[in-house]
Amino acid sequence: MAREASSWRVIRLHHVAFAHHGDGPAAVLTGLLGLPCTHQEAAPGFIERMIPAGEAYLQLLESTGPGVVEGFLDRRGPGLHHAAFEVSDIDEAVADLRSRGVRMVDETPRPGGMGTRIAFVHPAACPGLLLELVEVPSAGAASPDDQMAERS
Repeated sequence: MAREASSWRVIRLHHVAFAHHGDGPAAVLTGLLGLPCTHQEAAPGFIERMIPAGEAYLQLLESTGPGVVEGFLDRRGPGLHHAAFEVSDIDEAVADLRSRGVRMVDETPRPGGMGTRIAFVHPAACPGLLLELVEVPSAGAASPDDQMAERS
């Protein structure tokens, strides 16, 4: 479904999420590659860890109990969970996609990690790939380091 002219736009790849059990992947990435975990927060059923790599993050989703991450792991095992794109205006993006008949997991944006607002596009819209739209708290395309500094 081609996108027509609209006032919202994709700014950049924000993160790629990897679902897993245990905290092993974070230790491996920080130890093996020297990439620091710059953000961690608990959500119902999982711990989110953000590891900046260039202009984007690797998001590690560690299952801690019942919820969406555990359900994913039960069905598919550890692996790619979703790809997330920072958008200029999440309200406009969701409204535009919905107006074009795109199936959404989130009909309206909701709070996400690191103070963001997020909305998921159903994997049926992009065969097999769950997409997340992300609006960062500050306007523009701040780098991961800038975003971390803003939250400190």
